[in-house]
Amino acid sequence: MISTNEFKNGGTILMDGQLWVVVEFQHVKPGKGGAFVRTKLRRLRDNSVIERTFRSGEKFEEAFIEKRGLQYLYRTAETFHLMDTKNYEEVQVPASLLGEAAGFLKENMELEGQFHDGQLISIAPPMFIDVQIESTEPGVRGDTSKGGMKPAKLETGATIQVPLFVGTGDMIRVDTRNSSYVSRV
Repeated sequence: MISTNEFKNGGTILMDGQLWVVVEFQHVKPGKGGAFVRTKLRRLRDNSVIERTFRSGEKFEEAFIEKRGLQYLYRTAETFHLMDTKNYEEVQVPASLLGEAAGFLKENMELEGQFHDGQLISIAPPMFIDVQIESTEPGVRGDTSKGGMKPAKLETGATIQVPLFVGTGDMIRVDTRNSSYVSRV
């Protein structure tokens, strides 16, 4: 069991039969009345975020999350095939579990899998990846009406916004957390 006084960012709890990650928390001690803890929690199943207030000292069951290295092998229709890097077992994952990260996977890429009670609950790609631009329109000099950005399709299948000076065939670095252009490589 874990008390609300022991909450920390990134900690996981079981509440209402669901796994939740503590995104942020704040202990509040008003001048009148009992102390309480204001939290922001993210549900691991669907990444939805809620704000919840608990009495100070309220207890929850702590969820233990095991992190293991996975390697992306290949994709078939709506299923991704991954390999556990410790025991070399193949894991099949539906595209829905990967979410937006599915658009940034390259073969043999190292991923981090989070397991609870032996079940894979989420997958995190590397924070930054280097990919090649498959196609994009040429940037027109002086065309900055859109803030100097244009859409570009990546070799992995995802489409992101890139600066006008980036062209087809360029290698770029992408931040997978928010699908944004970082720099040319």
